[in-house]
Amino acid sequence: MSEGNHVARDAAPDESSTTESAHPLVNGSSAFQTRKALLIAAGTAVCVLVAGLAFQAFTSSSSGTAAERPAAGRAQVAPRPKSTAAASITRDGRTITIPLKDLYERCAMRVGNEVLDSMINRAVIQLACEGAGVVISEKEVEQEIIRIAKQFNIPVATWLQMLQSERNITPEQYSTDVIWPMLALKKLAGDNVEVTEEDMHKAFIRNFGPRAEVKMIMMDNHRRANDVWQKASLNPNDFDRLAREHSIDTNSRAMNGAVPPIARYSGNPKIEQAAFNLKPGEISGIIQYGSGSFVILKCEGFTEQIVQNIEEVREQLHTDLVEEKVQEGVANLFEDLKKTSTVHNFWNHTSTGNLKQVSGQAQPGFNNVRPAAATRPATRTQTRR
Repeated sequence: MSEGNHVARDAAPDESSTTESAHPLVNGSSAFQTRKALLIAAGTAVCVLVAGLAFQAFTSSSSGTAAERPAAGRAQVAPRPKSTAAASITRDGRTITIPLKDLYERCAMRVGNEVLDSMINRAVIQLACEGAGVVISEKEVEQEIIRIAKQFNIPVATWLQMLQSERNITPEQYSTDVIWPMLALKKLAGDNVEVTEEDMHKAFIRNFGPRAEVKMIMMDNHRRANDVWQKASLNPNDFDRLAREHSIDTNSRAMNGAVPPIARYSGNPKIEQAAFNLKPGEISGIIQYGSGSFVILKCEGFTEQIVQNIEEVREQLHTDLVEEKVQEGVANLFEDLKKTSTVHNFWNHTSTGNLKQVSGQAQPGFNNVRPAAATRPATRTQTRR
């Protein structure tokens, strides 16, 4: 049984999840359902989706496969001739032939970097698994897909159809190129994480505590930000107009500077502190956001506490915090794997990772180099002890 080609599609999920819109300024401030949904939809924080199957389409066989047979009711198309031409166009007795090699080159130039980067990431994970004796069984992949579909309270078949129609990810690609790397990294990182009472308290305030409702003007120049701040301070009622005219954030600019409510412990302490120190109608000072952005806030008010007692949501908070910490560990591990792996990218003529340059010597030979597998390596029972 080939891996990634068989996924369970008939489970009946029974849990629900909701999603909310996100904004860079308030990243991490949405309710825990949103955080969970984003983690699920993303598969893994390190984004190791592999699109290597695209190359298989470039070199597919011309034998009469089901994919090449026309659908019922469609005109019959002559089989592709076994030649070096991809197409032939004739008009008024003149013909132009498009060589196959030109098609391959155009396709490779268009998607080559993205596909190769994904394949490199996949190979890095595969080598780490082999070194640690970590394997992922096909059953584990199927169970993970079922678990994810349950989180959205939809049947597996519907979830897979959504991925294919909305993201152009086939069930085979999803199993092989999303779920397998995610499970592999989780096993490599381990799931022995500690959730402290302080973690629980911060998550409770972040997800269920009051939030500051603000409007924002974001600028990329401190001098211009200071000019706008002076105008806003003199006339706070002009804040909406100033946001429309001067903010560089396209999302909030179109909404007169409105952004999602800001929660405490949501990712940017400076922004949070400034927002919660304001009173309704007040304008903040100029807050540096990132390396080259400057933010001005206007307080519109505060939301009320959603849940009063942490005990009402303790179990769900703990589950989500464990997932957060595992994802954080996965992301850190993947960065370490890339740093400690030597990658010679002959496509882009670059080399990265754990390089050891020896002055005056040629590049070391590649006696241990082997081609990457076209599909996911065979899964077996996990052998790590």
